[in-house]
Amino acid sequence: MRARSVLASVAGAVAGLALLTDPARGQGPSPTSVLPPSNQLSAEARAVLLRIEAAKAPDFKGDLSRQKAFYGAFNDERLAEMRRGFKVVEAHDTLNGVPVDTVEPIGGASARNKDRVLINVHGGAFLWGAGSGALVEAIPIAATMGVRVVAVDYRLAPEHRYPAASEDVAAVYRALLARYPAANIGIYGCSAGGVITAQAVAWIRRQGLPRPGAIGTLCGTGAPYSGDSPYLAGLAPTGPGTPPLPDVLPTPYMAGVSHDDAAAYPLTSDAETALMPPTLLLAGGRDFAVSALSLAHRRLARLGVESDLQLFDGLPHAFFVWPDMPESKEAYARIASFFDRWLGVDPLSSPPSTRRP
Repeated sequence: MRARSVLASVAGAVAGLALLTDPARGQGPSPTSVLPPSNQLSAEARAVLLRIEAAKAPDFKGDLSRQKAFYGAFNDERLAEMRRGFKVVEAHDTLNGVPVDTVEPIGGASARNKDRVLINVHGGAFLWGAGSGALVEAIPIAATMGVRVVAVDYRLAPEHRYPAASEDVAAVYRALLARYPAANIGIYGCSAGGVITAQAVAWIRRQGLPRPGAIGTLCGTGAPYSGDSPYLAGLAPTGPGTPPLPDVLPTPYMAGVSHDDAAAYPLTSDAETALMPPTLLLAGGRDFAVSALSLAHRRLARLGVESDLQLFDGLPHAFFVWPDMPESKEAYARIASFFDRWLGVDPLSSPPSTRRP
C-alpha cells in the first residue's frame, strides 16, 4: 500500500506528527525560537507563550506510560486554571455504554440553550486526554455559551483503533437524539478530537442517523496534515532530501487505514465534504494544522457548505487550553457564537440573511 510505504519512509522524520496535539511540547523546534512574537498578540499571550516554552515535554524515547503521565499532569494544571476562571457543575455519567463527563453552567443551561447540547471530543493524540483534558475543552464553552456540554470518554489507542472513537461518539449522539433534535446537537473537538469530529459525522451518516446541526474541527480536520504549516511550525524537518508528508495520519489509531477511505478521511472526499453540516475551523496561526484547516475551508466553500475559518496570528497548536489570555477568551466566544448561529437552523432552507450575521 502506498500509504504504508510513505509512512515507513518518514517514520523518523515526522515522528512528532504521531502526537497530533502537544500544547506542552510545542511543535519540534518552536517557531517562537525562530520568529519574534507576533505584534498582534496581547501582553498576556506573550506571557503565556513563555509558559508554553517552559512547559515543553522531554524526549520520552517512545515510553507511552511516561507520555501519558506527563500529559495527565499537564491537563490537570490546565483544568485547575479553567475551574478558577469558570464556574460550572460537572458530573460523570454513561450514555449507551460510553462514559461521559457532563458540564453545565451554574443553574443549568440558559433559556435560549435549554433544548440544545454540545458533544465534546477531546484531543490528546488519540492516546490520552480523557478526564481532565476533556474538561479543559468542555468547561469554557459550557460557561461562555450557557449550554450543556457532554464530553465523550472514547476508547483510546494503542489498545483501540479506528473507528472505535467514531463508534463511541455515535453511541453518545444516538442517546442524545432521544432528548434533543439532531439540528440542536453540535459536535466539536480539538486536534485529534477535531479529526474524530469529522470522522464521526461520516460514521453517523452510515448508521442512518440524521446529521448534527453544526460541528467544530479545531486545530485538526478529517484529513491528514498537509501543506506548509507542518514545516513552518517546526513539526516536520526541512532541507535537502526531506521526504514528503505522509498521506495518512501517522498514529497507531489510524494504522492500516488507507488514505482513500472516505469515512476515515472525510474532508479529503468531495462526497463526504458536501454532506457536512456548518463547520467551524479554528486554530492558532502557528499551528501545524493551519494548512489543512485552510484547505478544508476551501473545499467546504467550493461544495456549498457553510464554513467559518478563524485563525489567531502568532499562536501555537491548541492555544486555547491556556485560558489566561484574551485570545483564548475570544476563541471561546467565537465557538459559542458559531454554535448559537447554527444550532436549530437548517442551512439549506434558511434565507440568506440568516446564514451569516
